[in-house]
Amino acid sequence: MKSLVAIISAVILTVFATPLLAAEIPFNQAQYDSMIAADKPVAVVFHADWCPTCRAQAPLLKELSQTAEFKGLTLFVANFDTEKNLRKSLGVTRQSTVVVFKGGKESARSTGDTRQASLAGLLRHAIS
Repeated sequence: MKSLVAIISAVILTVFATPLLAAEIPFNQAQYDSMIAADKPVAVVFHADWCPTCRAQAPLLKELSQTAEFKGLTLFVANFDTEKNLRKSLGVTRQSTVVVFKGGKESARSTGDTRQASLAGLLRHAIS
């Protein structure tokens, strides 16, 4: 009986806690525009599959986005090669660039960073 209660508790916790964590989602212009207009904390990562720096960044950013600290942050992953209009509008010239927004305005940016501590510091610009 105790194990059944533990299993049910774990399922309930997972179902209700997961939405509280940050979201890492593929870039979508309409969602991005809506979140920026609503002054939500957002970060956009310009990723390219062929980029070794991007491949190093990806698991670090994913891990950070799943922590309670960044529960309200949406992390959009934009394809560096195909999101040319977005790149141009944000002035991004290199893959592995992370652009952070707070209150609908850019609050920080970084290119080529693969250190978890400094990436966490960068993301904090959206929530603090």
